[in-house]
Amino acid sequence: MWYKVKSIVSGSIGNLIEWYDWYVYAAFSIYFSQIFFPEGDLTSQLLKTSGIFAVGFFMRPIGGWIMGAYADIKGRKKALILSINIMCIGSLIIALTPSYDSIGVLAPLLLLVARLMQGLSVGGEYGISATYLSEVAPKKFRGFYSSFQYVTLIMGQLIALLVLIVLQNTLSSEQLYTWGWRIPFFIGALCAIAAMIMRMKMEETNKFSPPSKHKESALSKLRELLKHKKTFLLVIGLSMGGNVAFYTYTTYMLKYLINTIGMPVTTATWISSIALLIFMCLQPVIGLLSDYIGRKKLLITFGLFGTLGTVPILTLLEQATTVFYAFTLIMLALVVVSLYTSINAIVKAELFPVEVRAIGVALPYSISVAIFGGTAEYIALYFKDIGIESGFYWYVTFCIFCSLMTYIFMPDTMKRSKI
Repeated sequence: MWYKVKSIVSGSIGNLIEWYDWYVYAAFSIYFSQIFFPEGDLTSQLLKTSGIFAVGFFMRPIGGWIMGAYADIKGRKKALILSINIMCIGSLIIALTPSYDSIGVLAPLLLLVARLMQGLSVGGEYGISATYLSEVAPKKFRGFYSSFQYVTLIMGQLIALLVLIVLQNTLSSEQLYTWGWRIPFFIGALCAIAAMIMRMKMEETNKFSPPSKHKESALSKLRELLKHKKTFLLVIGLSMGGNVAFYTYTTYMLKYLINTIGMPVTTATWISSIALLIFMCLQPVIGLLSDYIGRKKLLITFGLFGTLGTVPILTLLEQATTVFYAFTLIMLALVVVSLYTSINAIVKAELFPVEVRAIGVALPYSISVAIFGGTAEYIALYFKDIGIESGFYWYVTFCIFCSLMTYIFMPDTMKRSKI
């Protein structure tokens, strides 16, 4: 039992730091957008920083391929250590990069390089940690164990927001806009070093064994993965709607409350933080539920409520006049989204055999999240910029509907697990 608990902690803590580093960019972009892009109004500055956020997502498929293949060849442990090191370097670059006024176009260029590195890291991290948690879990509780993938993912985002709250209450607005926004990136880099040390002490899963072939490479693993083309496409389809919904109600929601509803930054931050805390606590509960009733029923429920409820919820939220009303609507949406997030890691892991499991989870998911998750914020801001913000609501609905069709026709992975 102690081995299982230690495995969850070791596999999850690094994941938490990785996602903290990833999300702190989104949480603090409203403060540093004018540092790297001084021209234009707030929306145009956010569009540019969101554009780099989205570009970082397009490195995730490469990370999913290279890091996932590395995990299937060298082991989950070595790949997890490598991914946290890359994330640490990316955070340090952002923390140390001078402003546009100091070094000109080199400033946004360095910001782009840092996000590309972080995208490479996170692209591999998701698939490797999801694989690790699913392989160390007892058969009857795989849904519960793997749900900690999103517990730590959300916790990373939540800690990013809490750091924002602390800095908002200890520094002046001018200090935050000039240099205070750099602090969370230094924190992330230091925590990444601590996580690396913990991962060096973690144990490899007993499901993994080195390939029998002497010359395995990322390219050979990709060829091996493409023998499972239908499953590859299935992962993209089942992730599509969940990715858009998750990034809409988490990453983008803080900016939505500020830029669309007109809430003060501190109020919007508190709403997002409390909602994320509850959302995080829901993950293991629903993950455990999936161990009893199966994964498919929960995915279909998410698809149905997401398809029917997205436009009404976002339309009402746009017109919210009180803090409690806005919080209730966001929380309602996150309860629905948790039906996907809590089990999506184990669903993917159960679809692939062990020899391509890490790359099989990481690569198609990374493609899906790059296309649909990473661009969600940018598309939302684009629709707002051209004056038809409701167009984004229908876009989210369409993506969830496409995933719903996938859920209806796919098998219940718990009953046909390849773990």
